[in-house]
Amino acid sequence: MARVLIATDAWHPQVNGVVRSLDTTAQVLRQWGHTVEVVEPTAFASVAVPFYPEIRLAIPRPGRVYDRVRRFRPDHVHIATEGPLGLLVRHFCRRRGWNFSTSYHTRFPEYLKELARVPLWPTYRFLRWFHDAAGTMMVATPSLEKELTARGFRAPIRRWSRGVDLGIFRPRPKPEAYPRPVMLYVGRVSHEKNIEDFLKLDAPGTKLVVGDGPARAELERKYPAAIFLGYRKGEALGEAYAAADVFVFPSRTDTFGIVVIEALASGLPVAAYPATGPIDIITRDALGAVDQDLGTAVRRALSAGDPAACAAEGASYTWERCTRQFFENLVPVG
Repeated sequence: MARVLIATDAWHPQVNGVVRSLDTTAQVLRQWGHTVEVVEPTAFASVAVPFYPEIRLAIPRPGRVYDRVRRFRPDHVHIATEGPLGLLVRHFCRRRGWNFSTSYHTRFPEYLKELARVPLWPTYRFLRWFHDAAGTMMVATPSLEKELTARGFRAPIRRWSRGVDLGIFRPRPKPEAYPRPVMLYVGRVSHEKNIEDFLKLDAPGTKLVVGDGPARAELERKYPAAIFLGYRKGEALGEAYAAADVFVFPSRTDTFGIVVIEALASGLPVAAYPATGPIDIITRDALGAVDQDLGTAVRRALSAGDPAACAAEGASYTWERCTRQFFENLVPVG
């Protein structure tokens, strides 16, 4: 059995795919008998990100972080994020001559350009510096690997997919609560998620939004016909998926989109742009459609999508399978 240390600047109470992936992976590793230590921000003082107030950045004393890593005596170190904790653990490993792995979860260059008008090149330069020191960099999809390689990332790249809780995300009877077809979005309600492309579609039926974020109040006022349900989790989230007819994923900047495979597992075809994540997952008409015109993608997904095929595809994304990928990708510290 191995001792695995995971360093992450993203953790509860944040609700996003990064937190879900890391938390579930740690849980599965522990079930298999490994010892896992998660160095995460709730143990330290923190400050809110100015243009992203729901997210807080840890401001730890370096010595506290170094002592925690040293006392744990890890066999493997995985650095999941490029924030303050990730940087400190990276520095510790470099100083000790330890190997470590990283993972590329978030398109920070594109987010910073959208939210704060920061040019892409300096952020990508920083990310190359951060990840190129790793023994392995994990990415979720072939298209992301191809893109990062083209951008000059040199660390060895390995695949780490994502999983679905099939006890929650499964086909269920559809209630007649809303006019059909019911189009569903699940995720952060913020402008970098491109949600407005979904809300402004001229399409019959009902638009449901599950999630919250800084743009919610503005978008509720602007699109009064849409129904904003706020956060849902567990069975309530599973019921929201299963009540819909199509899942709409308008983001152009995600690296995977766990919500896409949750929708499939719930029997929903997916409509999306041909961006990283959807183009790797929605590979045939029975699963939905990707198109540069989101309205066209919705119509195609509704007409050709096969709920049984979607559910079968979604069921292939298990947390056990992707946790095995993660563990096999880890590099020994020595």
